[in-house]
Amino acid sequence: MYNTRIAVMVLTLGMLVCLGGSTGAADKESKPLFDGKTLAGWVQKNGTATYRVENGTIVGKTSEGSPNSFLCTTKPYGDFELSFDVKCDPRLNSGVQIRSKEKDNAEKRVYGPQVEIASSAAGGLGGYVYGEATGRGWLSPEDHRKPHTAFKDDGWNHYRVVARGPRIQTWINGEPIEDFTDEQAFTTHGEGFIGLQVHGIGRGTGPYEVAWRNLQLKPL
Repeated sequence: MYNTRIAVMVLTLGMLVCLGGSTGAADKESKPLFDGKTLAGWVQKNGTATYRVENGTIVGKTSEGSPNSFLCTTKPYGDFELSFDVKCDPRLNSGVQIRSKEKDNAEKRVYGPQVEIASSAAGGLGGYVYGEATGRGWLSPEDHRKPHTAFKDDGWNHYRVVARGPRIQTWINGEPIEDFTDEQAFTTHGEGFIGLQVHGIGRGTGPYEVAWRNLQLKPL
């Protein structure tokens, strides 16, 4: 009786440990940020650009005279690995906000680190990190910002972004683009939402579109 009771307790404990380990591992798996059908889990901030779901993609369309617009996750994220595919009109530049926030004022302006989406023909700075509305300009150091042709102007591009502590790394189509550490940015933006930018355009221009698909995030 005694030995049987111990065996049952050990077995039960082992099962609980396994279940706990499985749950923890599941929490660290890559999960979709976009269900492919609706904009559930997202909310628009700033600007009057439009966002729609089309053939399993999120399509952002410029609005004449609008400032920058952002479609943002309703949940904040800290350390993570983010991946997505993007296709952007070469006449438009865009970006994806990471760990971003809203300013506590009437405008509620989106601000924070932004991974640049820009054509190779327009300077080849896609994948570098800009401080959207932070007053700091580029967060990627000047000596890092070397023009490249990793971004395909006429098709889909695969981005991978790893944010771990103050370190941010980016890749475009498997090619390493950026790897830098910014303690100041991490102090103010250690956690925040993900945001899909449609850049503002002047009157008499556009409309232009940018599309995203396969948005996946893995907590680290």
